[in-house]
Amino acid sequence: MGVLYEKKGHIAYVTIDNPEKGNILDHETSDEISRVWKDIWEDRDVRATILTGSGDRHFCAGHNLAPPPGVSAEDFDRIRTENIFWPLSGTVNGAKIGADGRLGDHYPQIWKPVIGAVNGWAAGAGFYILLTTTDIRIACDQHARFKFALLSQGWVGNGPGASYLTRQIAHADAMKILLTDEAFDAKEALRINLINEVVAHDQLMIRSEEIADRIAGMPPVAVRMMKEFAIRFRDVPVSEAWRVQTLFNTLLTQLTTDGDE
Repeated sequence: MGVLYEKKGHIAYVTIDNPEKGNILDHETSDEISRVWKDIWEDRDVRATILTGSGDRHFCAGHNLAPPPGVSAEDFDRIRTENIFWPLSGTVNGAKIGADGRLGDHYPQIWKPVIGAVNGWAAGAGFYILLTTTDIRIACDQHARFKFALLSQGWVGNGPGASYLTRQIAHADAMKILLTDEAFDAKEALRINLINEVVAHDQLMIRSEEIADRIAGMPPVAVRMMKEFAIRFRDVPVSEAWRVQTLFNTLLTQLTTDGDE
């Protein structure tokens, strides 16, 4: 299986399960995880999600860069070049699910909190998933490593990773990651505010579940609206965002009684 998916109470657990290949996102795994994100968004009982990888070496080591069966190395380079300069309108496999926020197949934005439990290498597409999909990030000190992993391959990627990185951490830190393409550990990730906490490997899921439980106990509609507001309107002038926030509050009082207690 490429993805393990289960639900316990109000929490969904998504595990990229391809450890012998570094938990890479091949075509099959991409399709699986697309269906998972869609289900998470549509299931009203799910209030928070924990995303991790199988094993203790890789969170997600990126895309499958091997040529598909029957495609020569020469043809594969040509296809990759065409996709760089004339990219598909979805993400890498052309899917257009996007769950809700419409970033595409396995890089979705869903207006439900996602906690990234980084158990090992997050490189390439694995780094992208952290940036585009997760809201809170916990990494284990022994195994977590991070690498943008694009410039060293001679391209800048056809996803939103670089744009997200420059919005989420300081400019100088983002540019060092992008331009040197050097790997770094959990301690450095914490220093630059890419992640929230560093814990021991045996505490990774325990701490992630503590946070997920806390979120799952909050008023669910308000939580979803808070995430959508924070992301969708982060580039809007404060005066305009304030008006939207007031509108959201008005909608909440009309749509739900979750906050009455």
